[in-house]
Amino acid sequence: MRHEYLFPEQHGEQIGTLARSVTGFNPLSCQESDVTLSEHVRLQIYGTAVSLCRARELRAVGQNPDLIIEHSMGIYPALAVCGSISEQDALAMTARVGVVLTEAFSGLRYALGCLVGLAEEPARSAAARHGVYLANYNTSRHFLLAGEHAAVMAALEACSAAGAFSVSLFECDAPLHTPDMAEAAAELRKIFDDYHYAEPAVPLLEHISQKHLAAVDIPVFLLDELLHPVWWQRSYQAARSLGCTVFSEVGAGDALKKFNRWIDSEGAP
Repeated sequence: MRHEYLFPEQHGEQIGTLARSVTGFNPLSCQESDVTLSEHVRLQIYGTAVSLCRARELRAVGQNPDLIIEHSMGIYPALAVCGSISEQDALAMTARVGVVLTEAFSGLRYALGCLVGLAEEPARSAAARHGVYLANYNTSRHFLLAGEHAAVMAALEACSAAGAFSVSLFECDAPLHTPDMAEAAAELRKIFDDYHYAEPAVPLLEHISQKHLAAVDIPVFLLDELLHPVWWQRSYQAARSLGCTVFSEVGAGDALKKFNRWIDSEGAP
């Protein structure tokens, strides 16, 4: 497992200890205790831990958000940062969801396909022809496909032939953000119903319809968001329309920052 983020000493130690206590995995040392987790589940826990640490770092220097927008599995740390759930619950939820997905979809091989440079309609058409889905609408020409491994690979080849200038394939445990996730819906609903959700102390904008989440909406959204695409471009533009001008990315890496620059370069829709 590759590290791209250097955990700060104080916050990292606290988050690492907390993660190991609730998931059996310490993202600082990449050591497990008494559980066996897939590589993808460990990566998800790592991502949640990074987000929690980065959010703590910003708060420590007085940078408190006026609005939070989330992307994909980043919803779990986002709920903690906005005060709806605890950091412990965010880490536990990340692990529990990951384990359920690993078990529910263990019979098939799944993948995410990253597609850059093709417009939405030909990308959607290629996905449909090969039985996969557009799972992430990150910019007008940056998408993720999700579905069975061989089908995603075939769809990416079709997209490349249609003019995409970059395609890449990543293994994953489940067809995230597609209707195929309904197979695990009952088990996922049990997880989300296990937690208490406080009203967000900071407005939290969800990525399906770009509305502010109220406490009562959160468990329903947590299931819905796994069944529907991530509309990042719409979410970023909605935040801009609400007056946001400075954005701090707290996840692992800086992919969203790059998407934002791309969206800004194209101007208003």
